[in-house]
Amino acid sequence: MQNIIDVIYNKLPQMSVTDKKIAQVVLQQPKDVVDYTISQLAQTAAVSEASVSRFCKNLNIDGFHQLKTRLAQVSENENVTVTIDDDVQQVLKNITDNKNIEISNTLKNLDTKKLNQVLALIKKARLIQIVAEGNTYPVAIDAVYKFNQIGLLAMSDAAFETSLAQTLNMNQQDILIIISNSGESKSLMKQLQVAHSQNIQVIAITNREDSPIAQKADFHLKTYVREQIFQSEYYFSRIAASTMIEAIFLLLIGQDKATLNKIAHHEELISDRKL
Repeated sequence: MQNIIDVIYNKLPQMSVTDKKIAQVVLQQPKDVVDYTISQLAQTAAVSEASVSRFCKNLNIDGFHQLKTRLAQVSENENVTVTIDDDVQQVLKNITDNKNIEISNTLKNLDTKKLNQVLALIKKARLIQIVAEGNTYPVAIDAVYKFNQIGLLAMSDAAFETSLAQTLNMNQQDILIIISNSGESKSLMKQLQVAHSQNIQVIAITNREDSPIAQKADFHLKTYVREQIFQSEYYFSRIAASTMIEAIFLLLIGQDKATLNKIAHHEELISDRKL
């Protein structure tokens, strides 16, 4: 059963304003909410009791009692409150805790069989196109660099029009890797459809199994994101996606030690650019 805190974080970007108010209270003080009545949570979040019930329904749980039960299972280990008014050292500690959870949950929940299939697909690909947009794009660039270092031809482009044109020039010997936090990007979904029309297999890395991109991809690798709360807003985290790419990169090296020589040769060639 998935950690209820992770469920809330995964659904947070798509929540209504009212649900976000309730989520903020739950994420900031999960241990306290375990002892709340439904009216206390409603009052703290400045919403109605009916809104709390709808919030639970939107989390696909039976009701407020089940929410408290699920929170009780994890609240002792959860410390996710970060606001701009907190002590700096406490903020740093909480950020560390959250990043550790993102990394740990992303790696420990990977399906070994599926991961091995993905690794095999990557190794035999003629060309690997890696696409992302917005805040996720730096992860795609990092993946391109890493893959090329170990002898796997990879490419990406920040412009959707150029990236789509690249996909149109690929064939079934190639693969497409899509990195998307929500898995709901219209442009990335269109690129997936174009890839499939050309018999190109698609690997998706998202934090939502029920997202359109995850559902349509040939392989889906799930990340676990903790988007930290700052008052009523949140900022995007790319740590989990970067962790997934790093894990794939290290596993590929582990399966073929010759890749270490390729990395060393590349580093030697660019060493004269360093002070």
